[in-house]
Amino acid sequence: MNKYKMVKESGTLKDFGDVKAGDKGGLIERESNLSQEDDCWVSNNAKVSGNAKVSGNAAVYDNAAVYDNAEVSGNAKGYDNALVYGNARVCGTAVVYDNAVVSGNAKVFDNSKVSGDSRVSGDAWVYDNAKVYGDSRVYGYTQVFGDSRVFGNAQVSGDAWVYGDSRVFGNAQVSGDDLVSGDALVSGDALVSGDAWVSENAVVSGNAKVSGNAQVYDNAKVSGNSGQPD
Repeated sequence: MNKYKMVKESGTLKDFGDVKAGDKGGLIERESNLSQEDDCWVSNNAKVSGNAKVSGNAAVYDNAAVYDNAEVSGNAKGYDNALVYGNARVCGTAVVYDNAVVSGNAKVFDNSKVSGDSRVSGDAWVYDNAKVYGDSRVYGYTQVFGDSRVFGNAQVSGDAWVYGDSRVFGNAQVSGDDLVSGDALVSGDALVSGDAWVSENAVVSGNAKVSGNAQVYDNAKVSGNSGQPD
């Protein structure tokens, strides 16, 4: 037995999850947009269209939209004004909310969260317990994972990895094949590029630039207009 019918016919046909028989959901363009299996649901003013699919126990609600070839699955949630499109995937227990956008071939999964006015695009992955928020941008082939945070106006791009308990924030930029890990902080207008590593308890801040094959680690600090550890 199907759990719902299209709006022109009726609402839900049976109870499932928090949904009661007779409840009307959000807007779907075609039945393939919302699986008849499990407890997934689209409600409020949310929209799912194109070849997009919501499945598993996922929920899309408020004014969120999922379209193109995007998928929201597992126990993932999209709400507020969030957008998920392109070939993007949001799964696990991941949450995308506020005005956040996940697009391209990006994947957001595990317990990660993407919020604020942030953007995750390209082939970027955000996973584990990582959080991307504020006006930050994560794109390219980057990976943000562990308990790391990217926020403010920060940008992480290229093939960079940000992980551990590290923080990238302010107007900082991390690009190339860089690694930012451990309890490292990259902030201000700092630029980390090339194949640089910033790890352990290191701090890169101000207008500092760390590039090439440079490694900043332990308790080292690079700040101001400096290009060398203090």
